[in-house]
Amino acid sequence: MNPYDVLPLAMLGGLLGLDVVSFPQAMLSRPLVAATLAAGLLGDPGAGLLIGATLELIALETLPFGASRYPEWGSAAVVGGAVFVHDAAHPAGMMALAMVAALATAMLSGWSMVKLRQLNAHWAARHRSGLDAGARGTVIGLQLRGMTADFVRGAVLTAVAFAVLAPVAHAAATVWTFDVRVSRGVAVAAAASVALAAAWKILHTVPAARWLFAGGLLAGSLAVVLR
Repeated sequence: MNPYDVLPLAMLGGLLGLDVVSFPQAMLSRPLVAATLAAGLLGDPGAGLLIGATLELIALETLPFGASRYPEWGSAAVVGGAVFVHDAAHPAGMMALAMVAALATAMLSGWSMVKLRQLNAHWAARHRSGLDAGARGTVIGLQLRGMTADFVRGAVLTAVAFAVLAPVAHAAATVWTFDVRVSRGVAVAAAASVALAAAWKILHTVPAARWLFAGGLLAGSLAVVLR
């Protein structure tokens, strides 16, 4: 494990973890973007785009509303993209293993966000008088402290997850027995089933949504065929 690979990935994970909720919420933390950026840091953005698109299908199930608990895909997608391209040969099974690494990181990262919210609430309670008075310095200080903590959370989580899971995935890939096409096909099919289930939640409740979805699917299919 090269520390010169881990450090930039940790910084990227921190920034994209920050984007999920704190700032700037610019959709940079979506798996399609995050995994591509992470793989690009390791020299293979094309492979990152592949794993990112697959993780994006799973992330469609996530509805980050309010104070609900949900997976944090920014840091997780960085780990998934980095694990996938860490072995330049992309052996059979590495895509499925990278997906498992990303899912495990997303679950842990979602838990860490809950703990961060509790810490933010603790800090706010300690400065209750300044908040009640509308003190500008108190408000800005709490905001900056919360965002800094969120960046550190994402960076540390990304570094630890990648350092632990990349060697595990590499070791597992050496004993993987399924063909690379079968392995990737199963991984994509599993992700697609999650995406279809997420789409169905909307299609069967929102008027005309199924027709709009069918029209978009048809237009996309024609664009691929006629390209």
